[in-house]
Amino acid sequence: MNKRPSKNDVRDQINQEVEDFLRKGGEVKELARGETGLVNGRYNDRSLGFEKPKEERTPVEHVLNDIDQRRQENRKPVKKSATVKRPRKKIIYDDFGEPLRVIWED
Repeated sequence: MNKRPSKNDVRDQINQEVEDFLRKGGEVKELARGETGLVNGRYNDRSLGFEKPKEERTPVEHVLNDIDQRRQENRKPVKKSATVKRPRKKIIYDDFGEPLRVIWED
């Protein structure tokens, strides 16, 4: 089974390939942001979502408060019943998992 290269190995390999490319006479062109995403000569509007101004949101706090209030009204108080503690059966096992005896605990 082959060992997967670590992130450092991949990073070093990519850096070495870029250096080799530049040494052989290649050059790197800088492009403006979004230039490679042009569709029919125009920027793709869907990819520029973070550059739009913040939209106003409709406040719904009063609706949420009404819902919470109705929820509180519909809840019925839980009555704690008097629980009677009954003895419980407990089985004692040996080291091999075989039952040795049964005891009752309160």
